[in-house]
Amino acid sequence: SSSSSSTQNRYPEKSNDIFEEFNLSISFSKRSLNLSILALFFNGFLPNLSKCAYAEELELQRYTDSKEGFTLLIPSSFNKVEKAGATVLFEEEGKGSNNVGVVVNPVRLSSLGEFGTPEFVVEKLIQAEKRKESTTDAEVIGVAERSGQGGLQVYEFEYKVDSTRGGMKRIFSAAFVASKKLYLLNIAHSDKPESPLDAQTRTMLEQVLHSFDFAPQT
Repeated sequence: SSSSSSTQNRYPEKSNDIFEEFNLSISFSKRSLNLSILALFFNGFLPNLSKCAYAEELELQRYTDSKEGFTLLIPSSFNKVEKAGATVLFEEEGKGSNNVGVVVNPVRLSSLGEFGTPEFVVEKLIQAEKRKESTTDAEVIGVAERSGQGGLQVYEFEYKVDSTRGGMKRIFSAAFVASKKLYLLNIAHSDKPESPLDAQTRTMLEQVLHSFDFAPQT
């Protein structure tokens, strides 16, 4: 189905390929480290809302992966599904192209600051999006940086992509580095002119974005 195809495109079969989907090959000269990163980060122009502020009202529930070490809020109407390449993936029932996914991979970095600024990364991301044959347009909406657990550096961003595969989509992403691992959150939701993203759904997705954080591993 088209929704299944869309999900598989965003979460490739091999976990290592998750860093190659957007063709972001960036050299980290100090350590000769080449990183290719999936949908990195950020949400600008959005308030840094208090954690879980309206979770109950917006029908969100807490999901914590104590093994990999992360936590976030998930729409209660989304179902957890198994997809190769994704550490965890939740899809809206009947609309698999609306999804929330997290990928965790080891890196040599100690923080995102060693990699670059939010503006640097989002520019590389959008350039890569525009090079994809299926992309007809890609535009950054905003970028931001916030503090997570213990002052952890977290990048967030929001952008939109118009594609021949699935039409217009709104993407919210967040990322942080902790314990030599890169944690990537990717939220995709349809935002077509005939059925634009409504205010309540947007608020819910922003809450999911801001809730993504490190959780001490057990």
